[in-house]
Amino acid sequence: MPDYLGSCLCGNTKFEVQGDLDSFYLCHCQYCQKDTGSAYAANLFLKSAKLTWLEGSESVTTFTLPGSRHKKSFCKFCGSALPSLQEAGLLVIPAGCLDTEVSMPPTAHIFTSRRAAWEEATSDVPEFEGLPEPTKRA
Repeated sequence: MPDYLGSCLCGNTKFEVQGDLDSFYLCHCQYCQKDTGSAYAANLFLKSAKLTWLEGSESVTTFTLPGSRHKKSFCKFCGSALPSLQEAGLLVIPAGCLDTEVSMPPTAHIFTSRRAAWEEATSDVPEFEGLPEPTKRA
């Protein structure tokens, strides 16, 4: 029985993972900001795990940034981030691609010296449970 199930946004790729989570990092490096288009990437790391593609393995594309260890796998149809096998057999899973709930809290924020300047300003920003109603402008 798999420990985790996941898929891409379009549903073309589906996978399962057997293994225990080792760490859960929120990475603020510029590579992860570019990868996600956001302030940071939320990635799970597993040292000894088995990744099995259930559907759509031929839809998975992997990009390695030349001159770095930075690697990203994604669905070539919808662009969703997907698990990738890194150096020394380390499996990295973008937390958002899992369909199974992740019970592990984040281990740490990393590369915080590279934090996006606007990220600090989010503590006082209003929150909505869904899409807010459009506001009228004067």
